[in-house]
Amino acid sequence: MHKVNRSEIAQYLKNALESIKNDNYRIDLNIHRQKNINLYTDYIIDEQLSKKILLSLEVSDFTEKLDNDHVGREYEKLYVFEKKVKLVERFGSGEKLVPLYIKMRQRDDGLVIVISFHEEMYPQQHPFQTQRLSRRLKT
Repeated sequence: MHKVNRSEIAQYLKNALESIKNDNYRIDLNIHRQKNINLYTDYIIDEQLSKKILLSLEVSDFTEKLDNDHVGREYEKLYVFEKKVKLVERFGSGEKLVPLYIKMRQRDDGLVIVISFHEEMYPQQHPFQTQRLSRRLKT
């Protein structure tokens, strides 16, 4: 995990969200990303809603910055976010608040690759959420 500051994440998000807004992104949905596929199986979610969720990411949703551990891609940095969203269960009793684990990277050509887009498996730490809340309490 890398130590980062708020302005670095804000700049990363500005660039990544601009690419997503311009449809210069993809969500990995292949046999190696079964958890991503499960999100679309378990909930009523489509490409339009997925994009809306990605575009709603904020600095306070950031959890960590990682090195890519795939051979040949160690130079890449991965950015992880957690976003709580209301989704409708496909085979359940209705709407549910779902914490999503979102891991992505942006290539040099601007393409954003969303590697992970699924229900989180364990609680995430939000380094900038505490700062935001404490600032709000002071005003």
